[in-house]
Amino acid sequence: MNTGLLLVDIQNDYFPGGAMELAQPEQAARRAARLLNAFREKGRPVFHVRHLSVGADATFFLPATEGAQIHASVEPIEGETVTEKNFPNSFRDTALEGLIRGAGVTDLVICGAMSHMCIDATTRAAVDLGFACTVVQDACTTKDLEFVGRRITAVEVHGAFMAALKAAYARVLTGEEYLNEP
Repeated sequence: MNTGLLLVDIQNDYFPGGAMELAQPEQAARRAARLLNAFREKGRPVFHVRHLSVGADATFFLPATEGAQIHASVEPIEGETVTEKNFPNSFRDTALEGLIRGAGVTDLVICGAMSHMCIDATTRAAVDLGFACTVVQDACTTKDLEFVGRRITAVEVHGAFMAALKAAYARVLTGEEYLNEP
């Protein structure tokens, strides 16, 4: 088993002052940073994914903006790849699968944002491509949504998507649970 860390869309626009602020992004980023440091210390592969919004109606992650940059808490270092994507699924129309396979990775630890969008789409796609996945749920975050006139809180959105991923696609653990595994 060769395990790699996949950090998805931990970008400035999701943080306070950004164009699409999420629920408690700082806490999720701190947990993602702990994972990142653990992977770096063990010399395990790390893959960063950065979303760029290219649609005419895009309001965040606009190319060449500070908001589209990877947050300083998980900034890539030399030797770590950054894959730019334009869709929720990090594998769609990108070189990510080849990079991961080229590193000999068979298992992915996934974290980032948003739980209900890119984390969900990327995890499902990774499983469909044959990777074993672990989602570190407290290193992920999302936002409130609305459905049939009802506000669905970020906590409820996150919980529903983590439960769905856990049911058929991934192990879903906290950062502490993952880091304390033998």
